[in-house]
Amino acid sequence: MENWLTEIINNFGYGGIFVLIALENIFPPIPSEVILTFGGFITTTSKLTIMGVVIASTLGSVIGAMVLYGLGLQLDVDRMEKVVDKWGHILRLTKDDIHKADAWFDKYGYWSVFFCRFVPLIRSLISIPAGMSNMKFVPFLGFTTMGTLIWNTVLVYVGAQVGESWEDIVGYMDIYSNIAYAVIALLVMVFLVYFYRRKRKT
Repeated sequence: MENWLTEIINNFGYGGIFVLIALENIFPPIPSEVILTFGGFITTTSKLTIMGVVIASTLGSVIGAMVLYGLGLQLDVDRMEKVVDKWGHILRLTKDDIHKADAWFDKYGYWSVFFCRFVPLIRSLISIPAGMSNMKFVPFLGFTTMGTLIWNTVLVYVGAQVGESWEDIVGYMDIYSNIAYAVIALLVMVFLVYFYRRKRKT
């Protein structure tokens, strides 16, 4: 996949970066680390600039996030309640659980959107619960853009600094991603244990 991604960037420049990053946000398995670090490296061998790559990638990220936010709007609390009515006895979920989760996101959602932009996989998917909770669009856009801009700027700049060794950075990012996935899996397990124990007590 890396060869395919780098070929698109070589051939289409800013436009290729914009489209790839937008797709990466909608389909998280596409590695943004490859796109951004190679985008940084290519600024040393072409007319592309670091600023231009950062802008193109950030616009792509924001567009992708908006698509997932729109998807989340279609899966709002009312629709989730219908799912719980039908499958809640299997999932061990109640309408109260849905409302508690929605209230939590209403309280901490903006900062969750911001900080999750630095977490692989979650950085894209966080836009869906933001839409589901009907988070106000303008703040969502602002926090998403800020987090995305920082993430993109760092990786593009590092890619430009290391030059032809940009693939080494991708390797380090793979390690970072694996650690992040392990932490996320652990947190999910802890949450599930806590959730079901609390259910049993009630």
